[in-house]
Amino acid sequence: MAKVDSSDLLRKPNMKWLKGKWLDLGSKAGKHVQFKETYDRNSKVYTYEMSIIKVVEGDAGGYRCEVTSKDKCDSCTFEVTVEGGSLPGRHCHRTRGAAREDAGDLDFSALLKKREKKARDEPKEEVDVWEILKDAKPCDYEKIAFDYGITDLRGLLKRLKKMKKVEPKKSDAFLKKLEQCYSVDKGKRTQMHVELHDPNVQVKWLKNGVEIKPSAKYVFECVGNKRTLTINKSNLSDDAAYECVVGEEKSFTEVFVKEPPVTITKLLDDVHVVVGEKVEFECEVSEEGANVRWMKDGVELTKDGKYRIKKDGKKHTLVINEATIEDIGMYYVYTNGGESKGELEVEVKELEVLQSIADLSVKACEQAMFKCEVSDEKVVGKWFKDGVEVKPGNRIKVSHIGRIHKLMIDDVKPQDEGNYTFVPEGYALSLSAKLNFIEIKIEYVPRQDPPKIHLDTSSTGSKNTIVVVAGNKLRLDVEITGEPVPTVCWMKGDTGVTHINQPLGHPVPVQLSKVRVETRTTLSSFVIEGAERPDEGQYSIIVTNPAGEDRAELTVKIVDVPNPPENVRCMGVGEDTATITWDPPKFDGGAPIKGYLMERKKQGSSRWTKLNFEVFESTTYEAKKMIEGVFYEMRVFAVNGIGISQPSGNSKPFMPIGGEPTRLTVEDVTDSTCALKWRPPERVGAGGVDGYIIEWCKEGGEGNTYRVKGLPTGEKLLFRVVAMNIAGRSPPCTMKQSVTVREIMEYPKIRLPRQLRTKFIRKVGEKINLVIPFQGKPRPVVNWLKDGEPLENKSVGIRTSDFDTILFIRSAERDHSGTYTLSVQIDNMQDKADIHIQIVDKPGPPINVMVTDVWGFNAALEWKPPKDTGNTDITGYTIQKADKKTQGWFTVYEHNRRPSCTASDLVMGNEYSFRVFSENICGLSDEVAFSKNTAIIGKTEKDMSSSPKFTAPLVDRVVVAGYSTAISCAVRAYPKVRVCVCGGEYCN
Repeated sequence: MAKVDSSDLLRKPNMKWLKGKWLDLGSKAGKHVQFKETYDRNSKVYTYEMSIIKVVEGDAGGYRCEVTSKDKCDSCTFEVTVEGGSLPGRHCHRTRGAAREDAGDLDFSALLKKREKKARDEPKEEVDVWEILKDAKPCDYEKIAFDYGITDLRGLLKRLKKMKKVEPKKSDAFLKKLEQCYSVDKGKRTQMHVELHDPNVQVKWLKNGVEIKPSAKYVFECVGNKRTLTINKSNLSDDAAYECVVGEEKSFTEVFVKEPPVTITKLLDDVHVVVGEKVEFECEVSEEGANVRWMKDGVELTKDGKYRIKKDGKKHTLVINEATIEDIGMYYVYTNGGESKGELEVEVKELEVLQSIADLSVKACEQAMFKCEVSDEKVVGKWFKDGVEVKPGNRIKVSHIGRIHKLMIDDVKPQDEGNYTFVPEGYALSLSAKLNFIEIKIEYVPRQDPPKIHLDTSSTGSKNTIVVVAGNKLRLDVEITGEPVPTVCWMKGDTGVTHINQPLGHPVPVQLSKVRVETRTTLSSFVIEGAERPDEGQYSIIVTNPAGEDRAELTVKIVDVPNPPENVRCMGVGEDTATITWDPPKFDGGAPIKGYLMERKKQGSSRWTKLNFEVFESTTYEAKKMIEGVFYEMRVFAVNGIGISQPSGNSKPFMPIGGEPTRLTVEDVTDSTCALKWRPPERVGAGGVDGYIIEWCKEGGEGNTYRVKGLPTGEKLLFRVVAMNIAGRSPPCTMKQSVTVREIMEYPKIRLPRQLRTKFIRKVGEKINLVIPFQGKPRPVVNWLKDGEPLENKSVGIRTSDFDTILFIRSAERDHSGTYTLSVQIDNMQDKADIHIQIVDKPGPPINVMVTDVWGFNAALEWKPPKDTGNTDITGYTIQKADKKTQGWFTVYEHNRRPSCTASDLVMGNEYSFRVFSENICGLSDEVAFSKNTAIIGKTEKDMSSSPKFTAPLVDRVVVAGYSTAISCAVRAYPKVRVCVCGGEYCN
């Protein structure tokens, strides 16, 4: 029974009863397990009760009850022990371990405290769960499944029950059937074996009733009457039922694939941050895509607004975007094979005052400014006057720029006097200062003030420079002070082109042009309507009164869009491309050119297509995706900070065509000819290539060219090749150096292929075709030798051309082995190369196989290497055995390198004979050598008699009156012994 205090909850909590590690008992509610729930409205306590009717041994074990509500959780664990011999209908169970008298009372207030995590069990030694289940009692299946992490217990028990029903019977086809089951770790290899009566019979392997085909994953082996199925790199899909079928008979088995536990390869680190900073706990596990759990204070953490959980392969990360004091604690990460923990410490960062506010003494109508600077730019705060928050208004302005906070009061009045305080939000800190109002009595004394020009051009760029976009209106308001009211004079340049003299406050004069001056009480405004480039220049303002004069200079700069680019032309064309270049505009509009925009159209069309949307900075552009054989025109726009220019003039029409030929080289030169070689254009358009034109001229010659008809001996000539198609001629591919028309002497050279530089090995009967290129001018004389003698074997053919020689053999024989020497010679110049050819065959059988010793279940064999090694080295031997009864041969060793071995695991009472195959790179020998004697494994007699000995002591029993009981013991003895039972008045 468990009680839950719900006084702090908004809704009814959820209760779960769990058993083992941990099975939800809610699905078992029925006649055996019953649940009851009651609620006390006065105390606001829920009472949950679980009853077990007719307790059995399977009810023993650990239990837990869990109660959850939203993000709160609490639990309690206890154990039930079942004693033998209970009265009918009585609940004979008791709790121990973690359970107490008040273990059922759950208090959610305990969740506000940190809870210590229980230590997890030590890693268990790896065991075969299948073997445990086969010998276990049905009541223990559930406990075993949870102890060893089995999730599909129901499916496993169905397969176990099916296998237990199969009763072994004598088989006419199988000597040895498959094992009942095979257990293999994920990624490992497993093998299944059967032995047959008839070694020549065929078998079929089935998986879940479907026939298996041999592949790299499923490998079939057949040695004598033994058949093997190998499964490489087992995965979860290989967990299935398998059959071996011989005729009408079948042998069944089950394969169980176990997944290894996921371990933590990189542990969590402790993290120390400041309030508001980002927190990341990071770990790495042994498997990609593994499931992990994050917990804090016994509560599992899930994705929500506070926590983010990221997975990247084997890396898992828990992220807290902004740390708070409540996040302090120990964080855990769990997998099914390990755990790790890391502690989070969150520190409150103190705010440092870099500049405090100071007391101010301000006169009437002046400005008061309180200023302070703190260490954190993100800190905000409030200003107070005599404890009342200051609200911004017409005279009061509050600003926060970076770390500096300001309070400005314009036109200070007596009521502004008082104590001002700045309070940073979130910090127990305040900065205070006092504002003192100074009242000054001013007597009126008529006096004269010299004029003063207050010119502010800070928002227009450079000092005293005003930039205006052409066509826009310029209006410059200049504040002027002075007593008496000064007279204003505006001038352009030194010659007084524009001269307007007007006292302040007088009516606006008649507008003489688009340039005018407007005056008010303390303001003079200079206006240009529709500014143009001629309005650009140096302007000055002069103010005078009886007390003096002031003067200011300013520059008016007119900016406009740039002029169009010039001289747009096509510099080269390709299959679907064209290279366009142009000259920058002569006038950039008064602002730097940012780049260019390009457009193109087909000749005769009025529709222009934009080629770029981002500004292109260079004056050379490669237009793409054009159609070969179509005439195009291009135009360009210039772009500056003001806008886009008018378009340039159209380029001359141009047509894309295929590219020029490449890699023009001289292959051969004689006294009257020159052989040229080149590659087709890299880009061949839709028109293809109709042919080529070869042109030549004498070195230093002018533009006249001729078709090649004959070449003058001794002259230095230049050559070029032009491709032709429907679009016309391509650009020419020209040789950079001249060619002298004269026969060239070239030394003889054999270019031996890489595979012939080492020994060339082939098997008997294979075909040999060796192509060996050479070079030399004039054509060299070619000669072949074998082992230093002229090659006269008619089965070896030789064919020689101007540039290579071929040696071919239709069917290789062992007498074709040897060293073949190739020589090429021009006059007294010669080059040679040796080719070593080795023709190999299968070896002969070993010699004199003997059984040299027999002991226990072992036999030692020795033999001598074969006389005929097949013209290559012996790589090993294959040894097989056969007993006299079955006469079936089984492989003992493969690829045994020594001429001796030991055959083990022989059966007692059998007589064995042996045979040995030789092996080289061609395979096993066709003939086999049999042992001249046999190995007889004799039987040994053993005395099995032994004196009686108890192997297990008697155990005390507590029984209930009226019930029967049994006492058992275990005795080891031979022959069978008589057991006597004595106790009290009983003696048997």
